[in-house]
Amino acid sequence: MNERLGSPPDALQSPELGPEAFARITALAHREAGLHIANDKSAMVRARLARRLRILDLPDFDAYADLVTGDGGRTEISAMISALTTNLSHFFREKHHFEIFRADVLPPLIARARAGGRVRVWSAGCSNGQEPFSIAMTLLDAGMPADADVRILGTDIDPEVIRFARAGVYAEPMLTGLSDQARATYLEQSVGEDGARWQVRAPLRDLVKFRVLNLLEDWPMRGRFDAIFCRNVVIYFDDDARRRLWPRLARALEPGGFLFIGHSERVAGPARRLLSNTNVTTYLRSSSQSDRSAPQIN
Repeated sequence: MNERLGSPPDALQSPELGPEAFARITALAHREAGLHIANDKSAMVRARLARRLRILDLPDFDAYADLVTGDGGRTEISAMISALTTNLSHFFREKHHFEIFRADVLPPLIARARAGGRVRVWSAGCSNGQEPFSIAMTLLDAGMPADADVRILGTDIDPEVIRFARAGVYAEPMLTGLSDQARATYLEQSVGEDGARWQVRAPLRDLVKFRVLNLLEDWPMRGRFDAIFCRNVVIYFDDDARRRLWPRLARALEPGGFLFIGHSERVAGPARRLLSNTNVTTYLRSSSQSDRSAPQIN
């Protein structure tokens, strides 16, 4: 979940979104994905779901609410959550995090990997894949051995963006943030029917595994991570969901591991006993805490 472009240009031609349909849709989005949509966001919901009405050939939002809350609406719920969340990102977004990652986090991890140890990094809410691929580039540029036991996990609630990320193919406008050197080293150009495309090269793709994951549900992974990037995700959650998520992320970190969050996000509540703020939206997992309730992480 990252930032999306503005409302569709033809959103104003969509049916009106009445208060009852709005309440049903937002209640479902909260129950299924923890999304907190304020009452003054009716215009946003209407704009983002207008295309779904056209695709499904539905006359109004009441019919759409009937669909997603009915027995046959499970498939459409996934599309609805995708439309309501944001999926625009770019490479090396919030560049200072990657500078901190390279300078403060990677040196001991590279030493561990060279000695035969494992390294694990999680990009939670990875959207179209630019973030985990940026992490992989940073690892390799810093001297991480390509054949080391290193894995980056990229997860997102949206199956469509996970399919996109796995393919690792980007149009020119999606390469924002990449230097010419990084482009030449890690991507190769191909030409599609609608213009040039850039394919992430195999050595980089091999470092990253993608899977669909709802952060508010069970996590089917075993082990802990050395660093977690969970940026511009919890801004969509209500306070209760945030209070529950921060400690889970903390416990998913190795002692001494790092958590990177979005520029408008702050860790609060009980998780502050586990995480200390070390830099701009950067948190360190206390190495003095012994917490055996880590999630199961593959």
